[in-house]
Amino acid sequence: KRIVNISDDPQAMTQAISIGQSKSVTGQFSEARVGVRNALSQEESVLNNVADMYSRAKTLLVQASSDTLSDADKTAVASELRGIYEALIGLGNTRDGNGRYLFGGHQDDSAPFVRDPSAGVVNYVGNLNVREQQVDGARLMPVGHSGDQIFRSVHSSAPYRAEVAMDNQGSLTYKGITITDSSAATFGQAFDIEFGEDASGQLQYRVNGGAWNDYNDPTVVELGGVAIELEGTPVAGDSLRLARGNDNNTDIFVAFEKALAVLENPADTASKQATQRNTLRTVMNELDNGLDNVLTVRAEVGARLNELDALDAIGGNRQLAYEQAYSDLVDLDYIEAAAQYSIRMVGLQAAQQAFVDMKGMSLFNFL
Repeated sequence: KRIVNISDDPQAMTQAISIGQSKSVTGQFSEARVGVRNALSQEESVLNNVADMYSRAKTLLVQASSDTLSDADKTAVASELRGIYEALIGLGNTRDGNGRYLFGGHQDDSAPFVRDPSAGVVNYVGNLNVREQQVDGARLMPVGHSGDQIFRSVHSSAPYRAEVAMDNQGSLTYKGITITDSSAATFGQAFDIEFGEDASGQLQYRVNGGAWNDYNDPTVVELGGVAIELEGTPVAGDSLRLARGNDNNTDIFVAFEKALAVLENPADTASKQATQRNTLRTVMNELDNGLDNVLTVRAEVGARLNELDALDAIGGNRQLAYEQAYSDLVDLDYIEAAAQYSIRMVGLQAAQQAFVDMKGMSLFNFL
């Protein structure tokens, strides 16, 4: 070492202490990034499993939508679907390596998804905020996502979809939904369609409480930039809602509960069969929206992992620069030290020789 005590070079020692502190901070950021990377990698793995389950559930619903399946066959499909439903609840309550709930937000000590046996639903009781970790001097990175963002949300760009009321008594079903004019003034709004009869018994419908129009089977209803094809025979009091994906149900657990409710009960009347077809079609759309949302979240996780890689590279270069600067200040320059050592050795040897010569001198030699 060139500097052992601060008195050896006060100015250089002060700079070295400052650089040493910067090295320590950079090392702490590096350790923080390791923890964040582990958490994000675990989240990415869980989301991959969630996406696979959504895809499998969609396959089962397509299978259950076939008119060739008996009620017993549909019950068997519902059994596998319920298994997926239970597995999703388990994934929503996944813990990380520190024992904290991965999707609970700031709430670490209790499960974020809790089943309500009386209502037969799953409630999210976690925190909506997400923990953040300082991974660099000017970067505070969110560590994961809340369960609400993953299992109870859809992307804002989710398309229109219809939802027929579960208590409809008629055989009304819907087919295609077509975007006719995305620049229409009312495009993007929700449309509630209700059915009734006039004095002569003619079936009618109206949109958002407006004027009544005659209903014929089938009917294409134009709704300000979007059109929906309806068929079947509704009865007065039946209703249907058409809205963007994020305006209707966005809770994937509710979607599973609706599908299980119609598959586990026999569809022995025309109205129940229509409700079953409509519900399965709606749930399939909700699964598509949920899958798009999961893939979007996975993309965010991937972007954060890429950012951590970039920060690691930057931090490594910064640490190397600090090491070099610190070394320049306190470490010994061997070439310079060897030269000084040689010079001092020559001086020492000359002094020693002079001492020997002087030691042998005496005043009596000159008397």
